[in-house]
Amino acid sequence: MPQDSLLVAALGDIHGRFHRVEAWLDALEAARGRPVDYVLAVGDVEAFRHADDHRRKAAKRSMPAEFAEYADGIRRVKRPLYFIGGNNEDFEALHDLPDGGELAPGVHYLGRAGLRTLGPLRVAYLSGIHAPRFIDQPLKRPTSLDTAKQAGYFRTPEVERVATERDVDLLLVHEWPRGIVQKARDERLSPERPLPSPWIGNPVTRKLVDTVHPKWVLCGHSHKPFAVALDSHGRTLSRVACLDQAARPDTAVFWLEFEGREAQRAGWGVSGVPTWQAGQRWGMHTLPPVEPGGPGSVPADNGATA
Repeated sequence: MPQDSLLVAALGDIHGRFHRVEAWLDALEAARGRPVDYVLAVGDVEAFRHADDHRRKAAKRSMPAEFAEYADGIRRVKRPLYFIGGNNEDFEALHDLPDGGELAPGVHYLGRAGLRTLGPLRVAYLSGIHAPRFIDQPLKRPTSLDTAKQAGYFRTPEVERVATERDVDLLLVHEWPRGIVQKARDERLSPERPLPSPWIGNPVTRKLVDTVHPKWVLCGHSHKPFAVALDSHGRTLSRVACLDQAARPDTAVFWLEFEGREAQRAGWGVSGVPTWQAGQRWGMHTLPPVEPGGPGSVPADNGATA
C-alpha cells in the first residue's frame, strides 16, 4: 500500500458499548489486511465511569459502564479514538475541556468546536445538537440534570468558529444537516428503502456544511444509516454519511481509505468490501441492503427537542 495511505474508521453513537466496537474494529482490520489509523466517533459516546450515571444525562437509561476499564488502565483501545460530544455525555467531565483532551490512554475528546489535524487530514467538528432556545445563551457548568442537558446543545460562537474553516477533509457533527432526506427524495435515490421524515436534522448544521464545503460529513444521533451528496453552487461536493448507533456493525461502522488527503474507497461494516470508490456517485445505493426489521426498515427520528 502507498506510504501515505490511511484507513479511517467512523463509529455511530457508541452509547457506552466500547467492547463491541473494539471487536468490530479488529474484524475490519483483518478484512482490510491493515491497521486502522484513526477512529472517529460522532457523539453519544457516553464515556461514563459508573453504570448508574444515567442520573446525570438527558436519556434516563442505564448503559454499560465499559469506559471505566479504559480510564482505569485495565483495558486500552488499540487505535487512537477521537470523538465529539453528542447530547448524552458525561458533561461534568467534559466541561473543563472545551478544546478537548485525553480522557483515557488513546481516547481523545476533540472539544466543543474547532479543527484538528490528524495526519494529513483536516478534521472540523461541532459537538451537540440544535436547541433554538439555548443557542444564544451562555453555557452553564453542568451541575444538575437540567444544566447537563443544556450542555448537549451547541452555541452560536461554536458554530461561528467552525464556519471560518476552509479546505476541510472531514466534518464531524452529531445531528444531521436539514434537507438531506428531501434531496434523496428529489433524486429518487432510494425507491426500495423507506426514508425518514424530511424534517429530520437542523438548518444550522446544514448552513455550516454549505459554508465550509467539507469533502465528507459524518453524523449520528438519529440511529439510522443514510448517504447523500450535497453540491452547493458548484463548490466542493460534500458526501454525507449518517451512521446508526452501535447495535450492529453493518450500519454503525463506516470506513474511508485515503491516499494523502483524497479518499480512494469507502465501505460500511466490517467486511472490508468497498461500496464506493473515487470517481463513483455517492448516495443511498452505497448503504448495506435493508434487512426486515433492521436499520432502515422503519422510518425513525431520534431528534431531541428543547
